[in-house]
Amino acid sequence: MKQDNPILDTDSYKLSHHLQYPPGMTAACGYIEARGLSTWPDVVFFGLQAFLKDLIARPVTASDIAEAEDVALLHGLPFNRAGWERIVSHHNGHMPVLIEALPEGAVVRRGVPMVQVTSTDPALPWITAYLDTALTRAIWYPSTVASHVRRIHGTLFPLYEKTSDPQEMAFGTRLHDFGARSATSREQAALGGLAHLLFFERTDTLVALVKARNAYGAGMAGFSIPASEHATMTAWGQEGETEAYRSMLHHFARYGAVSVVSDSYDIARAVSELWGKALKPEVEASGAMLIVRSDSGDPVDMPVQVMTQLAYAFGTTLNSRGYRVINNRVRVMQGDGVTLTDMVKILGRMEAFGFSAENIYFGMGSQMIQKISRDTYSFTMKINAVADDQGRWHDAAKRPASMQEKGSKAGRQAVVTELFERAACRLDETGPRQNHLVPVYRDGALLKEWSLEEIRQEIARIPFR
Repeated sequence: MKQDNPILDTDSYKLSHHLQYPPGMTAACGYIEARGLSTWPDVVFFGLQAFLKDLIARPVTASDIAEAEDVALLHGLPFNRAGWERIVSHHNGHMPVLIEALPEGAVVRRGVPMVQVTSTDPALPWITAYLDTALTRAIWYPSTVASHVRRIHGTLFPLYEKTSDPQEMAFGTRLHDFGARSATSREQAALGGLAHLLFFERTDTLVALVKARNAYGAGMAGFSIPASEHATMTAWGQEGETEAYRSMLHHFARYGAVSVVSDSYDIARAVSELWGKALKPEVEASGAMLIVRSDSGDPVDMPVQVMTQLAYAFGTTLNSRGYRVINNRVRVMQGDGVTLTDMVKILGRMEAFGFSAENIYFGMGSQMIQKISRDTYSFTMKINAVADDQGRWHDAAKRPASMQEKGSKAGRQAVVTELFERAACRLDETGPRQNHLVPVYRDGALLKEWSLEEIRQEIARIPFR
């Protein structure tokens, strides 16, 4: 069985929904938002275009229908063969919906619709909610990672700014994505890694670069440097540790920077005796920046210890802020198990010791792309209006008596500007105000395309708060 059958990219219970709607219904409209149940108020909208390009590239076929019918009947559910055959015969296998969306990269408060989906074929109004599963998943994950990384960016920036020389801070290089192996799938690594690249330029997740090229037209969305791992260092044996490090300088100094994991045996000895004495002349003459990476020990204490040893061996100068900067030939990286809280503690400890944040880089993997869920920002899709056989729209909304916080919006939605920020509004109440939900897809055609650079610029419009 093929794993990419679009008909089967939904929940089982939706296979029976075409029989559940009222007679005479000719259209349905639904919206996606981050509900007001999460801790953080602002959410970055991102990832829809990547989904739509994949959706357009994979239309439904007759073989998909045959396979899906077989699965549905064996699974104990009805199958809407007539509906799917109409999609193939009348719409060339493409989903007959209009999708409106905010600009990708829009930063909005919870409760503001990011996407609105409306069926376009009067015979197929059920298709709107049928897409809920795939569409919500396609949006909540990259949007949540982007929102999470935005919070990291906004929290760390003032800490770097406080102790760093403005000309040397290079803040976009300070958080490196190491998350490819932490993801549950290649798609997750690509989408999560791409969300990271909206804010920082350093990554080792190649599939994120491929996704950026294919979905958002970015020739090269991020950069990396030559780096070692324990396998390439321990292959030399403990007695060859010095030569392993020397080899790294010899092969990669021409790239301008090289990252060397230095805790295979005794990191204190590696820093003080090998890097700080035996190899010091070669490091200083290399013309490259050596980034010493510690992957063992306490994630808060260890990088500061390494920094102190490097400062003793290579010397420091005072920057324009009055904080110590180690010789420009050496820096520190902490990339093992580090959290945002850890990074704040590390930078606080460095400041207390008089060190500039210029001295350190960070790397993140599972903490950035894996330790989140749909509930982090409470993403959901809800039907908000249905049309009758006369084309008249009627409100459809959820109003639970006991859980008002899980109610939904009634009526087709718009997003307008109120008090300098985007806010939800009924479409029939927008008046002369601009609706920021713009058509991006209709019946298999991509109507609007955002470049990665445009998305970065859109995010930058709203300051972190």
